[in-house]
Amino acid sequence: MAAVEAQQLDELCFLTAQSMTSLRTSDHFQIVKLLGEGSYGKVMLAVHRKRGTPMALKFFPRKSTSLASFLREYHLSLSFCTHPSLTRALGIFYSTPSYYVFAQQAGLYGDLYNVIVSEVGVGEECVQRVMAQLSGAVTHLHSLGFVHRDIKPENIFLCDPACRWVKLGDFGLARPIGTSVRGVWYDSPFCTPEVEPVKALEQENARRQLSGDLEPVEPLWMTVEPSVDSWALGVLSYCLLTGCFPWEESTRDASGYRRFREWFEREAERDSDGEDRYQEEEEEKEREDRRSNPLPTQFKGFSRLVIALFKELLHPLPEQRGSPEEILSYLGGPWLKENEEQQERKEAEAEKEARNISGRAGVEEEPEREGRAER
Repeated sequence: MAAVEAQQLDELCFLTAQSMTSLRTSDHFQIVKLLGEGSYGKVMLAVHRKRGTPMALKFFPRKSTSLASFLREYHLSLSFCTHPSLTRALGIFYSTPSYYVFAQQAGLYGDLYNVIVSEVGVGEECVQRVMAQLSGAVTHLHSLGFVHRDIKPENIFLCDPACRWVKLGDFGLARPIGTSVRGVWYDSPFCTPEVEPVKALEQENARRQLSGDLEPVEPLWMTVEPSVDSWALGVLSYCLLTGCFPWEESTRDASGYRRFREWFEREAERDSDGEDRYQEEEEEKEREDRRSNPLPTQFKGFSRLVIALFKELLHPLPEQRGSPEEILSYLGGPWLKENEEQQERKEAEAEKEARNISGRAGVEEEPEREGRAER
């Protein structure tokens, strides 16, 4: 299926490469404001002059953008992004002397990055709403054979200020599953641990250049897999809940990630040894394990439920990483420890009240039974 979809995308790009229309943007659109800007180019909020429809125009500089890559992103968004939480192109694409341009749905309330409060995050209910939508969007994309490869707050756009409807966008790095791409390291918690060997190669190349050796090390090629997006969703969940990142980068040199990985490996060993325990034994063993293998400092504010989710999405081994769809299994319960404790207190109070009611009912029924016996 993935190969068929990738071939269909290539055919769409080939068929339209020869029919690029040249337009002057101001003749057809009224530019309202700049929505975003980056290495790819820029995105402008615009209104179609004839229809009055608001839309986002994405401008790609022709000097640094190949026609093939522009058309790939346009057709992927237009033809395959049919999920309500994926940003879709609107069927308008053209060129100017300086840019390739296509129109897409506009996120009128900015992106997710703008609503995250530093060192605070956003409300837990909001986090679960956002992650539920992204789970569906990314699962849909994977089912069609594509990996996004650039999930981060800046690429998630808001359709309302309360994050009740969000859309994942920016498909410039999206590639078919199984594609070989040159490994690129970048200093970010979103960069997966399996790319760490690329960092060593880049450091070696830098050393060679300084020493005058112009022969670079052979690049490391990697296969595009859905597990890349799972990792990004795990980091994003943490970021939304805390307003921070769990580590600066996912290498053993980074203390935050090293602590997490050491804890994770001890947990994995414990899980493999305890698959046949009874429930009550499991609960006692969990308390014991928390004492002998305490959570890394940066994860101590989370409930058991979301810790289990992090263990799925942030698995150091990509082949064992959970899928985005598994997020749905962790919705509903508390993700923050304080909310977990509140829920446990409420459940304990409800159980105590239920016992009291049951006890009172038993006392009230007793005289009635005695009266019947006397008669």
